[in-house]
Amino acid sequence: MMTGNDSLLRPCLKWAGGKRQLLSEIKRHLPVPFKVSTYYEPFVGAGAVFFALEPEKAVISDSNTQLILTYRAIKEDVEGLIEILRGHKNHHSEQYYYEIRNLDRDTETFNHLSGIEKAARLIYLNKTCYNGLYRVNSRGLFNVPYGNYKNPAVFDETMLQQISVYLNSNDISITNTDFEDAVSTADRNSFIYFDPPYHSPDKKNFTGYQSQGFGEDEQVRLRDVMIRMTERGVKCLLSNSDTGFVREIYRHEGFEIIPVQAKRAINSDAAGRGSVGEVLVRNWRE
Repeated sequence: MMTGNDSLLRPCLKWAGGKRQLLSEIKRHLPVPFKVSTYYEPFVGAGAVFFALEPEKAVISDSNTQLILTYRAIKEDVEGLIEILRGHKNHHSEQYYYEIRNLDRDTETFNHLSGIEKAARLIYLNKTCYNGLYRVNSRGLFNVPYGNYKNPAVFDETMLQQISVYLNSNDISITNTDFEDAVSTADRNSFIYFDPPYHSPDKKNFTGYQSQGFGEDEQVRLRDVMIRMTERGVKCLLSNSDTGFVREIYRHEGFEIIPVQAKRAINSDAAGRGSVGEVLVRNWRE
């Protein structure tokens, strides 16, 4: 069961498209009453909605392997993770940043890193890279330049510990799989929040979380999954950019399209930052 009450938990990562700015809007459009057996979030990212709702039972997933390694490290060995992060913080410099960033250029070296070491690397790079942007190139290599911050907050020890306690005190499954597989066990007592890489016809919205991207075919496949979930009686809410394509594919009798405004601080194009038009799509009407 979950209630949607305000949580003290916060994301430990910066993430393009993060939902902290939209939390109040998202909460307004949740099912009423908001009490479901299992919460699903197959594009969890930094987890702003997940942590705000703080469900007792959930399935969170993402196709980004490094991100899921990070959640597992926080759950399984948060103190070991914090110790490695302390080392990164103590050695932080521009030269050190590029040394850590370039570890994935040597496949053998990178593959010998433990899951916790890879998780600490992601958190360190995320908090010290330019604009807090997670981006990989076509080869899957992290390629964001140095952020040049005077005193970057590399990690919040207390928050990492609180997240670890929450993940271990509740029935939270953490998976690294395709979004369709991640929600395959949902039933009419479940709730799914979909937050995919946004549709971006002009390529201004950031979608470089994974080397393979998330194109219009994937957007349509996601729409089809929502249709199947609707037929199964599962309530779903989706976020996306407000484009003609998105409105067209969700112009389905069972969907309600709700325009909202969000403030974006991370974008591959500076013109795409600031207040932008987005939509929430839900598959039920009150």
